[in-house]
Amino acid sequence: MALTLYYHPLASFCHKVLIALYEHDVDFDKRVIDLDNEAERAELEAIWPVGKFPVIRDHERRRDVPETTIIIEYLDRFFAGSQRMIPVDWGQALDVRLWDRFFDSYVHAPMQRIVSDRISGSHGDVSGERGMLRTAYTMLEQRLGTRTWIAGDGFSMADCAAAPALFYAATVEPFGDDSMHLAAYFDRLVGRASVHRVLEEAKPYFAMYPFAESIPARFR
Repeated sequence: MALTLYYHPLASFCHKVLIALYEHDVDFDKRVIDLDNEAERAELEAIWPVGKFPVIRDHERRRDVPETTIIIEYLDRFFAGSQRMIPVDWGQALDVRLWDRFFDSYVHAPMQRIVSDRISGSHGDVSGERGMLRTAYTMLEQRLGTRTWIAGDGFSMADCAAAPALFYAATVEPFGDDSMHLAAYFDRLVGRASVHRVLEEAKPYFAMYPFAESIPARFR
């Protein structure tokens, strides 16, 4: 295989890259990394010393590519399928990059801090994180009233970011009754073949997730 993905099937940021790989129909090897395993963590850190996944190794070009957004940009450059994840049109591409950052910064990040608080058992004040999620939901509800996908003309990198961020965020701060358009968008996301495949592969690991009891029954 030309590519190896270092990842874990439960990790939300890994889902973002997996969705792009499946959208492009790219053949790749999977290297599951258990961060609690010292040898496997060392293997990952030898590639990317900060010790975070996902990372892709391009064997043909002898290059290791970390960070989800950069990986998807890289895939679009060298492994693009019939539909690019970043549009060619500059204005649409800028919009896609904006909403990709939105999901990573204002949905994914506060969700992960809430999950980390439960893992640590510190019972810290996460009201700010929950408030940020509600603000993000309100903004998304307004934007999605007239859109099928979040940016550009079709499914894009921003939707790759949206799917895992919203999947896990909804388990810590559910969508409100006033989030009709957001809920419909989420249903479109999880109904897409690439996203469905990622969630099916994650299913055996859901019991490890600290908010497993909040995962809807349709995904378990």
